Amino acid sequence: MSQKILVSACLLGRPVRYNGSAKTLAHATLDAWQREGRVVPICPELSAGFPVPRPAAEIALAQSGDAVLAGAARVIDEHGADVSALFIAGAQAALDLAREHDCRFALLIDGSPSCGSRFIYDGTFAGRKLAGAGVTAALLRAHGIEVFADSEIDALAARLAQTA
Repeated sequence: MSQKILVSACLLGRPVRYNGSAKTLAHATLDAWQREGRVVPICPELSAGFPVPRPAAEIALAQSGDAVLAGAARVIDEHGADVSALFIAGAQAALDLAREHDCRFALLIDGSPSCGSRFIYDGTFAGRKLAGAGVTAALLRAHGIEVFADSEIDALAARLAQTA
């Protein structure tokens, strides 16, 4: 069997985002991976018990997922509630699922406080982006799983070809 890939469920058309929407990634390569049974879907936030819809959340004070995992930063929802523990639980669920399916690669939606891998938002809920990773992306990387943003699917395909 070819290498399995952990994929954000919202990229697969599932309406699991905080606002009840999907961020469907229409791409022939992703379609092929699905037909081949290589895709392992995950929404870390749902795995942690968040509902859909749910309040938007961002990592506070322009910090990153690594800082949340280290206990040096918090994930706060738009109402001011600290939801860090649930984001960490979701990240752990994603790591457990990746290990269960021997996923060495992940394709995650960028910008999310869970799944962002190239950018996240700065914690002010003003739409300002900063370079950084969400909690799940950070935890996966810390355990040797290569994480690619949705905009990097071609790079992921090339990387997978190198491991075949």
